[in-house]
Amino acid sequence: MLRKIEDFQKLWSYEAEMTGKVLKTLTDASLDQKVTAEGRGLGFLGWHLTQTLGEMLGLVGLKIDAPDFDKECPTNAAEIAAAYEKAAKSVTSEINANWTDETLLQEDNMYGETWTRGFTLFCLIAHQTHHRGQMTVLMRQAGLLVPGVYGPAKEEWAAMGAPAMA
Repeated sequence: MLRKIEDFQKLWSYEAEMTGKVLKTLTDASLDQKVTAEGRGLGFLGWHLTQTLGEMLGLVGLKIDAPDFDKECPTNAAEIAAAYEKAAKSVTSEINANWTDETLLQEDNMYGETWTRGFTLFCLIAHQTHHRGQMTVLMRQAGLLVPGVYGPAKEEWAAMGAPAMA
Protein backbone atom coordinates (compact mmCIF):
# COMPACT_ATOMS: atom_id res chain seq x y z
CA MET A 1 0.00 0.00 0.00
CA LEU A 2 1.14 3.52 -0.72
CA ARG A 3 1.02 6.01 2.16
CA LYS A 4 2.30 9.24 0.61
CA ILE A 5 1.25 11.01 -2.57
CA GLU A 6 4.89 11.89 -3.23
CA ASP A 7 5.85 8.19 -3.15
CA PHE A 8 3.09 7.34 -5.61
CA GLN A 9 4.03 10.18 -7.93
CA LYS A 10 7.70 9.10 -8.06
CA LEU A 11 6.71 5.50 -8.76
CA TRP A 12 3.98 6.47 -11.22
CA SER A 13 6.32 8.76 -13.14
CA TYR A 14 8.69 5.86 -13.81
CA GLU A 15 6.01 3.24 -14.44
CA ALA A 16 4.05 5.46 -16.84
CA GLU A 17 7.25 6.36 -18.70
CA MET A 18 8.12 2.66 -19.11
CA THR A 19 4.63 1.74 -20.25
CA GLY A 20 4.77 4.59 -22.74
CA LYS A 21 8.13 3.29 -23.96
CA VAL A 22 6.61 -0.16 -24.57
CA LEU A 23 3.54 1.29 -26.31
CA LYS A 24 5.66 3.52 -28.57
CA THR A 25 7.51 0.40 -29.79
CA LEU A 26 4.31 -1.15 -31.17
CA THR A 27 3.55 -0.99 -34.87
CA ASP A 28 0.17 -1.06 -36.56
CA ALA A 29 1.01 -4.51 -37.94
CA SER A 30 1.84 -5.84 -34.45
CA LEU A 31 -1.47 -4.90 -32.81
CA ASP A 32 -3.14 -8.21 -33.69
CA GLN A 33 -0.28 -10.35 -32.30
CA LYS A 34 -1.73 -13.01 -29.97
CA VAL A 35 -0.48 -16.21 -28.35
CA THR A 36 -3.61 -18.06 -29.44
CA ALA A 37 -6.43 -17.22 -31.84
CA GLU A 38 -8.79 -16.51 -28.94
CA GLY A 39 -6.20 -14.65 -26.85
CA ARG A 40 -5.77 -10.94 -26.32
CA GLY A 41 -3.72 -9.05 -28.87
CA LEU A 42 -1.07 -6.40 -28.31
CA GLY A 43 -3.47 -3.65 -29.35
CA PHE A 44 -6.15 -4.86 -26.95
CA LEU A 45 -3.69 -4.98 -24.05
CA GLY A 46 -2.34 -1.49 -24.72
CA TRP A 47 -5.85 -0.09 -25.05
CA HIS A 48 -6.99 -1.96 -21.93
CA LEU A 49 -4.18 -0.34 -19.91
CA THR A 50 -5.21 3.07 -21.21
CA GLN A 51 -8.91 2.59 -20.46
CA THR A 52 -8.26 1.12 -17.01
CA LEU A 53 -6.65 4.36 -15.82
CA GLY A 54 -10.01 6.08 -16.14
CA GLU A 55 -12.14 3.12 -15.07
CA MET A 56 -10.28 2.18 -11.89
CA LEU A 57 -9.61 5.69 -10.66
CA GLY A 58 -13.13 6.73 -11.65
CA LEU A 59 -14.38 4.29 -9.00
CA VAL A 60 -12.63 6.45 -6.38
CA GLY A 61 -13.93 9.75 -7.69
CA LEU A 62 -11.15 10.91 -10.01
CA LYS A 63 -11.89 12.13 -13.54
CA ILE A 64 -9.05 10.76 -15.64
CA ASP A 65 -8.83 11.85 -19.26
CA ALA A 66 -8.93 8.32 -20.65
CA PRO A 67 -11.14 6.57 -23.22
CA ASP A 68 -14.26 4.85 -21.88
CA PHE A 69 -14.54 1.07 -22.03
CA ASP A 70 -17.15 1.34 -24.78
CA LYS A 71 -14.66 3.04 -27.10
CA GLU A 72 -13.26 0.54 -29.58
CA CYS A 73 -9.54 -0.16 -29.76
CA PRO A 74 -7.81 1.87 -32.47
CA THR A 75 -5.98 0.11 -35.30
CA ASN A 76 -3.22 2.72 -35.13
CA ALA A 77 -0.43 2.04 -32.61
CA ALA A 78 0.52 5.72 -32.33
CA GLU A 79 -3.07 6.57 -31.34
CA ILE A 80 -2.96 4.03 -28.49
CA ALA A 81 0.38 5.38 -27.26
CA ALA A 82 -0.86 8.99 -27.41
CA ALA A 83 -4.07 8.16 -25.55
CA TYR A 84 -2.08 6.37 -22.85
CA GLU A 85 0.33 9.29 -22.44
CA LYS A 86 -2.57 11.72 -22.08
CA ALA A 87 -4.34 9.49 -19.54
CA ALA A 88 -1.15 8.86 -17.54
CA LYS A 89 -0.50 12.60 -17.25
CA SER A 90 -4.10 13.04 -16.16
CA VAL A 91 -3.54 10.53 -13.33
CA THR A 92 -0.70 12.68 -12.04
CA SER A 93 -2.61 15.95 -12.21
CA GLU A 94 -5.88 14.58 -10.78
CA ILE A 95 -4.18 13.03 -7.78
CA ASN A 96 -2.10 16.15 -7.13
CA ALA A 97 -5.19 18.35 -7.34
CA ASN A 98 -7.62 16.20 -5.35
CA TRP A 99 -5.82 13.93 -2.89
CA THR A 100 -3.59 14.29 0.16
CA ASP A 101 -1.61 11.73 2.11
CA GLU A 102 -4.67 11.33 4.36
CA THR A 103 -6.83 10.54 1.31
CA LEU A 104 -4.76 7.40 0.76
CA LEU A 105 -6.22 5.93 3.96
CA GLN A 106 -9.84 6.36 2.85
CA GLU A 107 -11.64 3.14 1.97
CA ASP A 108 -13.78 2.43 -1.08
CA ASN A 109 -15.72 -0.51 -2.45
CA MET A 110 -13.51 -1.82 -5.23
CA TYR A 111 -14.66 -4.83 -7.23
CA GLY A 112 -16.62 -6.26 -4.31
CA GLU A 113 -13.84 -5.68 -1.77
CA THR A 114 -12.84 -2.82 0.52
CA TRP A 115 -9.57 -1.16 -0.48
CA THR A 116 -7.77 1.87 0.85
CA ARG A 117 -6.99 4.39 -1.85
CA GLY A 118 -3.30 3.73 -1.30
CA PHE A 119 -3.93 0.06 -2.10
CA THR A 120 -5.96 1.09 -5.16
CA LEU A 121 -2.95 2.99 -6.48
CA PHE A 122 -0.73 -0.01 -5.80
CA CYS A 123 -3.18 -2.24 -7.70
CA LEU A 124 -3.30 0.22 -10.59
CA ILE A 125 0.48 -0.06 -10.95
CA ALA A 126 0.51 -3.85 -10.43
CA HIS A 127 -2.23 -4.30 -13.05
CA GLN A 128 -0.24 -2.23 -15.51
CA THR A 129 2.97 -4.14 -14.79
CA HIS A 130 1.19 -7.48 -15.26
CA HIS A 131 -0.17 -6.57 -18.69
CA ARG A 132 3.05 -4.83 -19.74
CA GLY A 133 4.84 -8.14 -19.09
CA GLN A 134 2.34 -9.96 -21.27
CA MET A 135 2.93 -7.39 -23.96
CA THR A 136 6.69 -7.91 -24.01
CA VAL A 137 6.23 -11.61 -24.76
CA LEU A 138 3.87 -10.79 -27.62
CA MET A 139 6.28 -8.13 -28.87
CA ARG A 140 9.06 -10.72 -29.18
CA GLN A 141 6.70 -13.01 -31.07
CA ALA A 142 5.83 -10.11 -33.39
CA GLY A 143 9.53 -9.52 -34.08
CA LEU A 144 9.67 -6.17 -32.29
CA LEU A 145 12.60 -5.01 -30.19
CA VAL A 146 11.60 -5.13 -26.54
CA PRO A 147 12.70 -2.08 -24.57
CA GLY A 148 14.23 -2.62 -21.16
CA VAL A 149 11.96 -1.67 -18.28
CA TYR A 150 13.70 -2.79 -15.08
CA GLY A 151 17.10 -3.08 -16.70
CA PRO A 152 18.42 -3.75 -20.19
CA ALA A 153 16.54 -6.09 -22.51
CA LYS A 154 18.44 -8.79 -24.39
CA GLU A 155 18.94 -6.55 -27.42
CA GLU A 156 20.15 -3.68 -25.24
CA TRP A 157 22.76 -5.94 -23.63
CA ALA A 158 23.97 -6.88 -27.11
CA ALA A 159 24.13 -3.19 -28.17
CA MET A 160 26.39 -2.55 -25.16
CA GLY A 161 28.65 -5.40 -26.28
CA ALA A 162 27.71 -7.55 -23.31
CA PRO A 163 26.51 -11.14 -23.60
CA ALA A 164 22.83 -11.61 -22.87
CA MET A 165 22.10 -13.15 -19.51
CA ALA A 166 21.59 -16.91 -19.86
